[in-house]
Formats: sequence, C-alpha cells, structure tokens
Amino acid sequence: MSLVWTDIQDIAIELSDAKPDVDPTYVNFVDLRNWVMELPDFNDDPNRCGEKILEGIQAAWIEEAK
Repeated sequence: MSLVWTDIQDIAIELSDAKPDVDPTYVNFVDLRNWVMELPDFNDDPNRCGEKILEGIQAAWIEEAK
C-alpha cells in the first residue's frame, strides 16, 4: 500500500503506530511533515503538502490516539 498526502486517516493510523509515545496535540507542522515523509509506505511529492493537509492529519491522529 502506498500512501499519499490525501490518505489522511491511514497516515494518522501509521503515525499512531510509529510514534506511540508522542502526544499529537503538541506536534508542530515541521515535525509532522517530516514524520509523514519518513513513513515506510509514504510515496508522494513533498511539495503537494500544505497546512490544511497537515491540520487534517493532526486532527485524525488526535482522534486515533484517544
């Protein structure tokens, strides 16, 4: 499975598994963007990411962490 920026829910699940000790509420967008790009299944153009996408990923990750 190959992830792209718009796979927000799947990315949130992967981040939750990869960073179990991180509280996503306090993650800054620079770290979030880097961590998404480091996911083994992630394969998308880094330039296609914007603030709205990162907000969506962070919100989904917060829900996943609950």
